[in-house]
Amino acid sequence: MSPQVKKEENKILILATETCAYPGADSVGQSHSTYPANTYILRVKAPVLFPESFYIDCFKKGISGIIIMSCGEECPYEGAYKALAKRLDTVFKKMKALGINLKRLRLTAICTVCNRAFLKEVNDMNQLVQELGPHQFKA
Repeated sequence: MSPQVKKEENKILILATETCAYPGADSVGQSHSTYPANTYILRVKAPVLFPESFYIDCFKKGISGIIIMSCGEECPYEGAYKALAKRLDTVFKKMKALGINLKRLRLTAICTVCNRAFLKEVNDMNQLVQELGPHQFKA
């Protein structure tokens, strides 16, 4: 398998909050910085809106890594960050039961001007999924 094919198989999904992380991603583009092309950014109001099954379904459909970039405790929706953290605890248990490496899902707080933090998270996840390869589900 050529390295180019391997890169295309290892897709990274980023759930970026529209009030913090998405503007942070935008500032990365405005600064003409680059990040891996296998990265897909989904602008969301609040990641807590996604059910637990969403994450598992993403892995089943070929996503190799997911980064949830949120506002952290500064979320404009009261209680959303704590609810998200609680939900992810359940997701991690389901991932473990399915044999999915827990490092494939990451929650981080990214602010509107966190260029370096954004790039570090994406590059770290890209390196991880390149090492692990796509998760293979047993039929």
